[in-house]
Amino acid sequence: MRTRYWSFCRLVVSPLLAACVTTPTTRATPVVPPVAPLVVVPTSTPLVIAHRGASGHRPEHTLEGYAIAVQMGADFIEPDLVSTKDGVLVARHENEIGGTTDVAGKFASRKTRKVVDGDTISGWFTEDFTLAELRTLRARERLAFRSHAYDGQFLIPTFDDVLALADSLTRATGRVVGVYPETKHPTYFRSIGLPIEVPMMHALRARGLDRANAPVFIQSFETGNLRTLAKQTRIRLIQLVSSASQVTPAALRDIATYAYGIGANTRQIVGGDSSAVPTSLIVDAHAAGLHVHAWTLRPEPVFLAKRYGGDPLAEVRELVRLGVDGLFGDYPDQVVQGLRK
Repeated sequence: MRTRYWSFCRLVVSPLLAACVTTPTTRATPVVPPVAPLVVVPTSTPLVIAHRGASGHRPEHTLEGYAIAVQMGADFIEPDLVSTKDGVLVARHENEIGGTTDVAGKFASRKTRKVVDGDTISGWFTEDFTLAELRTLRARERLAFRSHAYDGQFLIPTFDDVLALADSLTRATGRVVGVYPETKHPTYFRSIGLPIEVPMMHALRARGLDRANAPVFIQSFETGNLRTLAKQTRIRLIQLVSSASQVTPAALRDIATYAYGIGANTRQIVGGDSSAVPTSLIVDAHAAGLHVHAWTLRPEPVFLAKRYGGDPLAEVRELVRLGVDGLFGDYPDQVVQGLRK
């Protein structure tokens, strides 16, 4: 199985990596020309969304991780978008990259302290580096209890790289591969003159993806930028929610005025205790006309709720029974397996 995934990854990703290395100071030039408009076919089976790629198998937000996730059966790959100093969008979960790259060993003197969305953070930040500088870095696993066998091997991809990969994967697999970008800290980046939305929409429009039926979702924890995007694009928007006040029936009806759906923490849908009674979140969201995508399924004991007795497939099955429309998972293969049982 491991050899098969690696062969697939080399076939699809290698040409894209070559383009990244040879043109480090510019936005990556798409290797594959834009494909004809693609439509996501409605299905009763929940979407499988590869959370930061196959992030349980490879360092998060790498082309290799995204490619393996699709081979495992993921419908969408999820790049979190932050900006470089020269305004290029790259895929990192946070703009602070000390824990996900080898930046500390290569740019030790660039460590600094910033206030981002009210939090004081020390480290290295993408907005302090040009794309050319970030291209010299390599990704590494963030969590100590996951494999570090692939540390130092993979580049930081740009959003253009991810879109080109999705095109290549669509051609290689014969099925639509969607992209599910998240705008990270959009207010902060706008405040420093590096808005996320402008280059993101430019990249999507360049590939003909500014359509209501495009295989794209745009997500954000912030509300203001989604309300603005709703006036500028037909792409489906997902409001990420994390508090009880955001999922009352009235709040959900308000979200439905600008968004296609919500991204909810699994614990907002059903508590972690074995005796917990599922909430009405999914029913209420559907009543408001919203789809529900649940985040994030992870099998490790530190993440998996005790109610599932160590069986991550039981969590998949319960969320499906409750009517969820999509599932974010670090291990897309396990989510797919759970959907089949």
